[in-house]
Amino acid sequence: MKRVAIIGAGSTKYDAKTPDQSYREMIFEAATKAYKDAGVSHNDIQSFVTCAEDFIEGYSIADEYTPDQLGAVLKPMQTVPGDYIQGLATAYMMIQAGLFKIVAVEAHSKFSNIKTPNEVAAFALDPVYNRPLNFNPHFVAGLEMNRYLHDSGNTATHCAAVVVKNKKNALKNPLAAYAEELNINDVEKSEEVSWPLRQHDVSKKADGCIVMVLASEDAAKSLSKKPVWIKGISWLSDTPGLETREWGRAVYAELASKKAYQMADIKNPAKDIDVIEVDDEYSYKELQHLEALGLCEKGTAGKLIMDGKMGSNISGGSLGLGHLLEASGAARTYEVLLQLRGEAGDRQLKKANVGLAQSWRGVPTTTGAVIILGNT
Repeated sequence: MKRVAIIGAGSTKYDAKTPDQSYREMIFEAATKAYKDAGVSHNDIQSFVTCAEDFIEGYSIADEYTPDQLGAVLKPMQTVPGDYIQGLATAYMMIQAGLFKIVAVEAHSKFSNIKTPNEVAAFALDPVYNRPLNFNPHFVAGLEMNRYLHDSGNTATHCAAVVVKNKKNALKNPLAAYAEELNINDVEKSEEVSWPLRQHDVSKKADGCIVMVLASEDAAKSLSKKPVWIKGISWLSDTPGLETREWGRAVYAELASKKAYQMADIKNPAKDIDVIEVDDEYSYKELQHLEALGLCEKGTAGKLIMDGKMGSNISGGSLGLGHLLEASGAARTYEVLLQLRGEAGDRQLKKANVGLAQSWRGVPTTTGAVIILGNT
């Protein structure tokens, strides 16, 4: 198999509300930055992938509203109704199949446009057994958090430490919407949402857009002086039913990471991976995902974070940056990309040769993806 690289990326700033920008303008801004970074024009890009869910966008066939601002008119384009890393996987396979040499992948969030987010999320619930109960996504997350903490031995205080860390990390990220200096007591005293989940444990939604340009090995070497190579990538959906899932485990992350590690020839994730960006839509999910990915032993993630020995989500994660819906995996991947290129500014890590980004599509799904990136 020939290698595939990310040769350019562009992002808007993330904000709680963007009344001065339409999502089309956000896409154009991110695409313009990405194409300039890659050293290409829209005419050089042979195919396009956008990641969007029609229920979130508010109308059917939402991808017909994205070609103009990407420069994709009259070119092959498709929509992946899933997270950004799933979109990257689609572009990766298109290039590996020899169909195209350069592909752009886009995802955006215009969450401030959604008036009834809980009702939208309810469409992912079983229509017969779950949806009539009329509970919101945080109720499901609270149940899962309770079971995970019980099974793993981590505590609500460990989850609070995740919030403190990520919001503090976000203070060094100019893209962040929710950077803040908190302490554990602030988190534990915040309003209860769905026991044991508290208000600060929940990432707040944000608007934003990210575009990346992928290229085949020969194209990447001719176009870019700093390509970042996709070493491994995988995604998985576990059972959709609330009644049949394993509440204490992130099975999707466990299995997707095993495949990605196999592709990347990673034997010891805890030692071989320098940059770690995982989904933290809820604080407990960061702990659960770190353990599911094999980056630490089960039940130890919370203590490692409290002791400052786990450097995950240096970007600030969704808790600090804001949750970007289907673009959340893009934000995780974007940070890994910047770190591996040595362009992360004040938050730059000393050693950044191999990085991992992991995503989760959110309540009530059990769908997640993992991507491994490397400098060589």
